[in-house]
Amino acid sequence: MTTAILEPLAGRRCLLPLDALHATHFFSPELAEELAALGVTHPRAVNFAVRAAALGPVGAGTVAATFYNYKYELVARHVPAVWEIASPKDVLAARARAVDASMRRLLGTDVVESDAMAEAARLALRATEACARPGRPLYAAHADLPVPQEPHLAYWHASTLLREHRGDGHLSALLAAGLDGLEAVVTHTATGKGMTPRWVFATRGWSQNDWDAAVARLRERGLLDAGGELTEAGAALRADIEAETDRLDRAPYEHLGPDGVTRLTELARTFARTAVSAGAFPADLRGKG
Repeated sequence: MTTAILEPLAGRRCLLPLDALHATHFFSPELAEELAALGVTHPRAVNFAVRAAALGPVGAGTVAATFYNYKYELVARHVPAVWEIASPKDVLAARARAVDASMRRLLGTDVVESDAMAEAARLALRATEACARPGRPLYAAHADLPVPQEPHLAYWHASTLLREHRGDGHLSALLAAGLDGLEAVVTHTATGKGMTPRWVFATRGWSQNDWDAAVARLRERGLLDAGGELTEAGAALRADIEAETDRLDRAPYEHLGPDGVTRLTELARTFARTAVSAGAFPADLRGKG
């Protein structure tokens, strides 16, 4: 009997649309409304609270360490103060309500309650069975949360686990490559796939001076050229980082198997494309501008 071999980039290709749909809730009006009802109104406080709530009422140091590319001073302005406004338990419940509402708005109730969504949830949860907690704090925290019974929320929960599992491994690869949080953002933006500097400044707490200093450091290492583009060495480093991230994140997709990964990717792409077409993301989010 011949065992099918998982293609090297199959896991990455599968996670991309899973992550895309997951990320829509950060930009949804439903999330802002739910957190505002708890008394959390600053956009950065909302972001820190919903993603860190699974960790419990942690301080700024833990959030800055696990989020990696946010300026510590920005985090400290909102954490741990946000936990005095709303408990992690209440934030998690509000997040679930927001996800439910935003998925129904972006995908439509027919899709949310479809057999395809239920199938996607089963496949994604199957993949998470091979995720590992050691060295992966954000994944481990979310893995301790109960799996929702509703298929679309179970799918979103599994997407969260797969996203944070890869993300935790990605931070290990960035550390090994010698890139700090802002340098990681600058080099990612230089690939044309990361956030624009405008969004980095608005959401991560960095200034133009911080950005320019990071660019200067990267030029000294020969990773960026005079125009801010990746050099050959810079492009190679980014490729190595993604390859190492793939290696560290391979287990869930090997566990699901090639056929399962192919089917989950197909379903996830359909959901993500529908959400994007419905205006889930700001038009100026991506790119180098």
